[in-house]
Amino acid sequence: MKEVKPSKKPLAIYYAIVLCVLLVLDLVLVPWFSQRRIKEVDYGTFMTMTEEQNIGRVDIESNQIIFTDKDETQVYKTGLMNDPNLTERLYAAGATFSSEIVEQGSPLVSFLVWFVLPILLFSFIGNQMNKKLMEKAGGGPGAMMFGGAGKSNAKVYVQSTHGIRFTDVAGEDEAKENLQEIVNYLHDPKQYEEIGASMPKGILLVGPPGTGKTMLAKAVAGESNVPFFSISGSEFVEMFVGMGASKVRDLFKQAKEKAPCIVFIDEIDAIGQKRNSGNLGGNDEREQTLNQLLTEMDGFEGNTGVIILAATNRPDSLDPALTRPGRFDRRVPVELPDLKGRAEILKVHAKKVKIAPGVDFNTVARMASGASGAELANIVNEAALRAVRAGRKSVTQADLEESIEVVIAGYQKKNSILTDKEKCIVAYHEIGHALVAAKQTNSAPVQKITIIPRTSGALGYTMQVDEGNHYLMDKTELENKIATLTGGRAAEEVVFGSITTGASNDIEQATKLARAMITRYGMSSDFDMVALETVSNQYLGGDTSLACSAQTQREIDQKVVELVKAQHEKAVKILTDNRAKLDELAQYLYQKETITGEEFMEILNRDDAE
Repeated sequence: MKEVKPSKKPLAIYYAIVLCVLLVLDLVLVPWFSQRRIKEVDYGTFMTMTEEQNIGRVDIESNQIIFTDKDETQVYKTGLMNDPNLTERLYAAGATFSSEIVEQGSPLVSFLVWFVLPILLFSFIGNQMNKKLMEKAGGGPGAMMFGGAGKSNAKVYVQSTHGIRFTDVAGEDEAKENLQEIVNYLHDPKQYEEIGASMPKGILLVGPPGTGKTMLAKAVAGESNVPFFSISGSEFVEMFVGMGASKVRDLFKQAKEKAPCIVFIDEIDAIGQKRNSGNLGGNDEREQTLNQLLTEMDGFEGNTGVIILAATNRPDSLDPALTRPGRFDRRVPVELPDLKGRAEILKVHAKKVKIAPGVDFNTVARMASGASGAELANIVNEAALRAVRAGRKSVTQADLEESIEVVIAGYQKKNSILTDKEKCIVAYHEIGHALVAAKQTNSAPVQKITIIPRTSGALGYTMQVDEGNHYLMDKTELENKIATLTGGRAAEEVVFGSITTGASNDIEQATKLARAMITRYGMSSDFDMVALETVSNQYLGGDTSLACSAQTQREIDQKVVELVKAQHEKAVKILTDNRAKLDELAQYLYQKETITGEEFMEILNRDDAE
């Protein structure tokens, strides 16, 4: 779809026009209108008016005399003569001397010149500029910019043969299958009407950030070859109450005029949040906008051909009136891609760059477990940038693997130099993680171990990669994962007899996992299958809150400590029993700084054979 963009002509041109008008008014028109006409007379007339005492105010200048009549209705000018007694005669005639005669015109003329004329001029200029801008932007002459605060800011994408298609969106087969019905309906609505079926009035795309919700909406429009209106939910919310509702009305008015079409509202939670009866009017604008949206969606006829798509990563915060059948009838999850989906997404983005022969996208996809579509696109782009920096003409497997590490942990800190002692501690720490994982069952294989500092703050890390998709974890697997997380600190204790701050992130993850086992997964014999914690905003990391008494919270804390402590002790025992392997692997990592999973397992298995 091709976006219809407004004119990019700089506003400075229009400001210059207004400035020129102001200068003309100030320098030419205003003085010309405001000043009174000065009547030039001879000196004899001036003397006659003096003798008749018909002189009001007088201003004697170096070469002329400016004066008024007694009633100051007319200004006169005459030449200056050599008349020593002129001043006495003027005093005798009752004249008043003034260094400046105010050339004040009629009040009506002043009002017309100073107020009415500028308003008319600026209104005319504004209307002309508005028409030109809106006509170029596709909004038509009626969509006024000045005073048009209630107009929709939706971007309009018109029909185009170069639009986004479903083939451009990979890794979301279930979502595309759901949306394909919308495309079929827009192509041939009669087949649905004949059987009495009606398409959903609204489809809500829900999922984590970066999974391709907006891309899917554009793909629907591209496949349907219909106009596509795109607007963010935050653009409806204005400072003045009523403006958001006006924008909603204008958006749907435009949509009806261009039907069949698609209206896409991104981040709809900005206006669709649940209404709170306890709110004392603080969100009147948001609620009025939501009410207008509800009215517009419920007011569509079945044959209008207007499909509403919306995207959000906070579906639990939406108002129930918005998500009920008849408005958003269908909810389409757009989840993080699985292993197959990640490989397909990588291949789609790899079409835009030059890829060297022999690149295994499945291996890269396994290493990028949990990555969204946007992150995978970033990985491919980072790999291309790395290839350019290295002077290569194509992207290699190593570029892609390194770019995953860049996305996960940041760039290598080449200027960060660890002391020998710190480097040794980090080496033992990372080998501690890897060794504990390798000596337990059901642990993901080690892919890579490095002690090169990264810009994220990590001094090193151990990468574990599952062989395939992993949807369920039993209690033993979770306990083993906690033990693996404590393996770094355990190695420091076993080897050096002291601990460092390097395990801060490990401690945080181990505690979070242990608490979830007890409060959410029902893996504690003391609490059994009781939900002690609720999770909101699951697509944004998940905000947790305990749903139990203070006494139960204390018991939960105690169980968390016991669980983490037990796995920590298990990790210490594993490393103590395998101290020789721990030393050899740590020294090998210390020398090479980065080793692969194959190197790690080769040394480990060789020692086992001996």
